[in-house]
Amino acid sequence: MRLVRKHGALFALAGVLCCTNGWTEAQERALTSEDYARAEQLLSWNAKKLVRNLDVEPHWIAKSERFWFSNETADGKEFLVIDAEKGTSEPAFDHARLALALSTAAGVAGTATAYNEKKLPFESFAFTRGGTTIEFNVEKDNWTCDLPTYTCAKSKPEAASGAEVVSPDKKWAIFVRDHNLFLRAMGTKQEFRLTADGKQYDEYAVLPDSNTSAVSSRILLGKDKPIAAVWSPDSKKVITYKLDQTKVREAYLLQSVAPGEIGAPRPVLHTYRYPFPGDKNVALLKYVIFDVASKTKTAVNAPAQEINGFTAFDFQWVWWSKDGKSVYFLAKDRANRTLKLNVADATAGAVRTMVQEHGATQIEPTPEFGSAPMVNVLDGSGVVWFSERDGWGHLYLYDGKTGKLKNQITKGDWLVRGIERVDEPNGWIYFSAAGREHGEDPYLRHLYRVRLDGSGLELLTKESADHRVTFSASGKYFFDAYSKADAPPVFVVRAADGHVVREVAKADVGDLLAKGFTMPVPFEAKAADGVTDVYGLIYKPANFEATKKYPVLDSIYPGPQHGRVPKTFEEACVDVYGQAPALAQLGFVVITVDGRGTPLRSKAFHDYSYGKLGDAGGLEDHVTAIKSLEELGYLDLTRVGMYGHSGGGYATVRAMLTYPDFYKVGVSSSGEHDMRGYLAEWGEKYEGPPGDENYVEASNPALALKARLKGKLLIAWGDMDDNVPPALELQLVHSLIKTNQDFDTLVLPNRNHSLYHDPYFMRRLWDYLVRNLLGAEPPTGYEIKSGDPAYRTLDGKDEAKK
Repeated sequence: MRLVRKHGALFALAGVLCCTNGWTEAQERALTSEDYARAEQLLSWNAKKLVRNLDVEPHWIAKSERFWFSNETADGKEFLVIDAEKGTSEPAFDHARLALALSTAAGVAGTATAYNEKKLPFESFAFTRGGTTIEFNVEKDNWTCDLPTYTCAKSKPEAASGAEVVSPDKKWAIFVRDHNLFLRAMGTKQEFRLTADGKQYDEYAVLPDSNTSAVSSRILLGKDKPIAAVWSPDSKKVITYKLDQTKVREAYLLQSVAPGEIGAPRPVLHTYRYPFPGDKNVALLKYVIFDVASKTKTAVNAPAQEINGFTAFDFQWVWWSKDGKSVYFLAKDRANRTLKLNVADATAGAVRTMVQEHGATQIEPTPEFGSAPMVNVLDGSGVVWFSERDGWGHLYLYDGKTGKLKNQITKGDWLVRGIERVDEPNGWIYFSAAGREHGEDPYLRHLYRVRLDGSGLELLTKESADHRVTFSASGKYFFDAYSKADAPPVFVVRAADGHVVREVAKADVGDLLAKGFTMPVPFEAKAADGVTDVYGLIYKPANFEATKKYPVLDSIYPGPQHGRVPKTFEEACVDVYGQAPALAQLGFVVITVDGRGTPLRSKAFHDYSYGKLGDAGGLEDHVTAIKSLEELGYLDLTRVGMYGHSGGGYATVRAMLTYPDFYKVGVSSSGEHDMRGYLAEWGEKYEGPPGDENYVEASNPALALKARLKGKLLIAWGDMDDNVPPALELQLVHSLIKTNQDFDTLVLPNRNHSLYHDPYFMRRLWDYLVRNLLGAEPPTGYEIKSGDPAYRTLDGKDEAKK
């Protein structure tokens, strides 16, 4: 082991866990409301308010080398403009004059509600009319302010609803009504029907019900649901699809507490289409292109795509050529073992495959779930293509006409993480990658450039940190935000060769530290094989004393689509998924580690769990790594617990049943405990062909029939979870009851999959761990008063707004 220091209702079904050696000290006191209040201050939605300039975003202005950003100060915020070419910084406008002009126009000048220059009532704005005016929103009103005269007035630009997609020239909007597509002329009420053959579950532009929020969206959004369509750059055409879900099997949610006043006795049944692994029928997608002028439809001449997962139409997987004459789209087979880049003629609909790849396990156009595919079609008919074929994720150059490989662009025992820019005229490709720089965490991203023929590789960001970059339109300059889990972010602007033009801002973490946040400690350890390096973080309590022994919490997410360990300071302090800083304040040492089976390393590291999802995240690696940390002297390994959500909930139960002598307490929320009853894409992509014995081996309900719990386990879920079916929780409960085992359950009505945002669940998680692992008594009835502002229960639209 090497430390890296550089920088609802409860159904009580179980008895009391017996005391173990080392528990005495923690049991000497009960935790108070003040203890919980200190922890609450470090929950993600509160912690991010304690850091100034935690996340600075550049807004590049048109095609210039200038960008504006919001700079947080001790008494408010200011908007600044950086000129990368000149290396200067100046206010975006006169804040005092703008505040007075806006107050005057709003009729509040000279009153207590007049706008303050340090606290202007908007977070974002846009320069318009060549930079002589700015536009912004204040609550529901749109404002335009003339900068030469500093006069402001409300404006009424036509706004599209959330269910419309507007063309680049702002003249047209496409939307769905009664399952069919319509075109609306912006600025008028004129509408044009584009299709007439749509019907329920065989309709245009809608997201599949398997998008993991189908029921939630219907309740919270009603008819104002997003649709999927991509306009051509010239606004003359738009591509979308028709999605046939008619043969997809139904799934059900029973809303036991109906929306509205408490007391409505009749539950509501919600039905949605949700395929399981091995189902004969999944959704079928056919692309269509519409011409605005003629209002005609062209079918893309490609076989229907089988859609068995989260999305039917990823905007990053479909894009237009610059001239608007062609559409490129990535297509994969149901097993995710074949990936193709196709190009369609936007007028005739003819399709040609440009590049394709097959694999023995899942093939991905990027190693990072949800990030942009690393596929780039060059003007000179070449194609930059990402592949893990040599055991590491690298870039390759193909001939776009013949489909033949021209050369490998990058190579080595490291991983390309993203294509940031292609400078084809000068023959350069700029990309982010991790693991190439020896002696540092292999997950930290740096920016590099290399020639398209694979020569001239250069490191452009040399600081040992994770770098996130954004280029100007010309590519002459880029904005670089860099940090580590234990090093607050620095924001700079650089020239294309990497040299720093000027520092833009730094994060101020003084208030965060004053509230008890302690910098996490990165560590490196060996996996269970004794060879592979794994990496993690240690979170300590604010009042940490090295001479004491602390109970250990393993905060887990096993992947396999993403890892758990934060790599940037923002991820570490605003730990949305695990809330580790808050839990540490209650008296735990919280540990995160990414074991084998998680992504962003070698292909072999990721494929460790392929076909054996019960090993995802390397549970044995977690045990081995935590045991190796015992030499630190302050860990009480007689008191080790685990908690996790979704995949982490699955892993928590798995750990409690597989390593009952090591993990003494577990809290599992919303776990997908049997891949046979979860989304088809998940199992078919990561577990392999359905029907194999490996599905049974990965099943927690099956494991619970032959393995026994020794510690305390809380299983929690929302009864309206449209991502992980609640049936999976009950199937696990059934197996535990059948084998006469003790456990606890917590069911939260009208909650979907997002329990880790729920204040009530968070408090019950704390209580359970404090009582059963810390050995202390929690304060009675403590209420976490605020939650994530974006979090909403499914109590109904009116109540959700309260």
